[in-house]
Amino acid sequence: MATFVLVHGGMHGGWCYTRLAALLREAGHEVHCPTLSGLGERRHMLHAGIDLDTHIEDIASYLFHEDLHDVYLAGHSYGGMVITGVADKALERVGHLVFLDASHPRDGESLTDVAPGMMDMAHGFMRVENGVEVVELPDEVAVQAFGLPDPEDYAWAKSRLSPQPWKCFTQKLRLTREAEMRRIPRTSINCTPTLAVRPDALRHRSFEADHLFEIDTGHDLMLTEPRKVADMLIEVVARSQAT
Repeated sequence: MATFVLVHGGMHGGWCYTRLAALLREAGHEVHCPTLSGLGERRHMLHAGIDLDTHIEDIASYLFHEDLHDVYLAGHSYGGMVITGVADKALERVGHLVFLDASHPRDGESLTDVAPGMMDMAHGFMRVENGVEVVELPDEVAVQAFGLPDPEDYAWAKSRLSPQPWKCFTQKLRLTREAEMRRIPRTSINCTPTLAVRPDALRHRSFEADHLFEIDTGHDLMLTEPRKVADMLIEVVARSQAT
C-alpha cells in the first residue's frame, strides 16, 4: 500500500481528484486530496495574502498534521510548482514526486516563467474579487485550457472552478535544498496535446523522470482518463516497491 497526496492545479480544488482517488482507494492505497487556500471549498477564505508560498505551506502543514511519511506527492499543472516547493520544505516526508501534466520549475522560477504561453493567455482574463487580483477563464477558453470537451465533464467542473489569485502564478519559487530534493524519485505523466505547446527550451523537463508516461488526452487528465492515470500510478508503486 502507498500513501498518495494529490495536489490540484490552478482554479481547481481537491474535488477534481474524486474519480482518481476512488480508483486508487479501490486498489488498496491511502489517498488524500487537500484543497489549497482560497480555492474550491476554501474559496470563501480568499484574501490578498495568498500566494505560492501560502500553497506550499498548506501542503507541508497538511503532511505534518496528518503525520504522513514516504508519500507519493502528486501535483497537476500549477500543482507542480507547489509539490516542488513542498519537497524542498518537507524533504523527510516525501518519498516520490508525481508530475501530472505539471510544471517543472527550478529555483527562482515562477509559473509565468515555465508556462509563458498559458500565462499570457490567462493574463487577459484578470479581475478583482474582494480586493484580490484573480484570473478566471471564460467558458470557451477554459474548455480548451483544461481539455474538457465533454459538456457533462465541463459543466460538473465549471460549477466548482474558482478564480485563482494571480500572485500564485508570478511569485518566484525559492528552494533551499534543491540538490537533495532532485534526488527524490519522480514520475511524469504527460498529456500529448500539452507536450506540443511546451516551450522548446523547457520541453525536456517533462521527460526528466524515473518513470515516464504519455497519455493522449486533455490537460485535466484526472477527469478525462482517471482509470488510465490510476493504472499508471499503481504501476509506479509496484515498480518502486519491487526495487
